[in-house]
Amino acid sequence: MTAMELRPDSQGKVRDIYDAGDSLLMVASDRISAFDYILPDEIPYKGEVLSRISAFWFEKLADVVPNHLVSMDPHDFPAEFLPYEEYLSGRAMLVRKAEPIKIECVVRGYLTGSIKEAYDATGEVDGIALPAGLVEASPLPEPLFTPSTKADVGDHDENISYERCVELIGEDLASQIRDLSISLYTEASSYARTRGIIIADTKFEFGIIDGRVTLIDECLTPDSSRFWDAASYEEGKVQPGYDKQYVRDWLKDNWDFTGEPPRLPSEVIERTSARYRDAYEIITGSTFLPMASKKERSSEYQKRKQQA
Repeated sequence: MTAMELRPDSQGKVRDIYDAGDSLLMVASDRISAFDYILPDEIPYKGEVLSRISAFWFEKLADVVPNHLVSMDPHDFPAEFLPYEEYLSGRAMLVRKAEPIKIECVVRGYLTGSIKEAYDATGEVDGIALPAGLVEASPLPEPLFTPSTKADVGDHDENISYERCVELIGEDLASQIRDLSISLYTEASSYARTRGIIIADTKFEFGIIDGRVTLIDECLTPDSSRFWDAASYEEGKVQPGYDKQYVRDWLKDNWDFTGEPPRLPSEVIERTSARYRDAYEIITGSTFLPMASKKERSSEYQKRKQQA
């Protein structure tokens, strides 16, 4: 496999972005971030899972909101990327350029993580009062939209109130992304339940394309969501998941959050990779085979073209 030698035009925690004229080439690496730090180790196959599961959701949720995906077929990419076809297969998406809305649109359906801490302290989440007696992993009365600012690489996202969101981007745009986020979460959660998955929370990003609010970046991946096994779900305890919570938990137990993040043990890397691949298989109903396999790559692209 030939790794990319071209320098990206911009780089996020996980994705490398290349300007492709009217479009962008968005390449999901195997890097992993946690607590807004990029960790020193990579997770095998992670980039492919992120891009391929995003493409699955983009197609499934297209009736809710348009998205920026153009193609995942390397033969549709500009010619300068063809030498890297094997590396890009499955992990790269050609997408339309958008004017980003610089708000992380977080939707939460269950009490866990940072909002559990806020609830325990105040009985509220971002100024929203919740019923008394909720415990870890309790379902919320209704999905909560809890936005945050989108930080640059190396900085930390900042949770903000909906009112502050309105101040930053205006009432019309704020209400649109709130309502779309909740609609996307609600529809995706209903489908995921049929696959035995609970989506505890997730985050979306939006941009403006041709004057319309459009879903961009990634969609309902193990990086951006907490996926729980519905069969083993039990209110009142921390849930095992098909996401990077395993890495977060290991870091909490083995790092004091000073200095640079520690190296991950091989067991943590391997189990995290397995969790990502399991998430893909359970949600999509398809066996995960790396797209670097030319036979699999050809088969999947032919199937996609026949469906187009």
